[in-house]
Amino acid sequence: QVQVVESGGGLVQAGGSLRLSCAASGSTFSINGMGWYRQAPGKQREFVATISVIGSANYEDSVKGRFTISRDNAKNTVYLQMNSLKPEDTAVYYCKVVDGPYIYWGQGTQVTVSA
Repeated sequence: QVQVVESGGGLVQAGGSLRLSCAASGSTFSINGMGWYRQAPGKQREFVATISVIGSANYEDSVKGRFTISRDNAKNTVYLQMNSLKPEDTAVYYCKVVDGPYIYWGQGTQVTVSA
């Protein structure tokens, strides 16, 4: 079993920054893709960013140029540096880990951006 734990959420003013972390631990097989998704109140969960094991990253259009995803393969950890935050970034952010044929999700961390 793999445990996925996010951290780093919180309350920040518009224009501020936060850094999210997500660590996968346990009986990992071969972690390849890691990524971040978010879900705002009343909305469906949506893609934010993903990064491959070799560091190839993809971003949702609204976060390009503001968010940066990175990972430490030795620690099975993925990060999301969020700059120039906007109120519309407010959501619960979830980490997704692809381990071989399996997909794991974290419990989510709340990010609230005040105007």
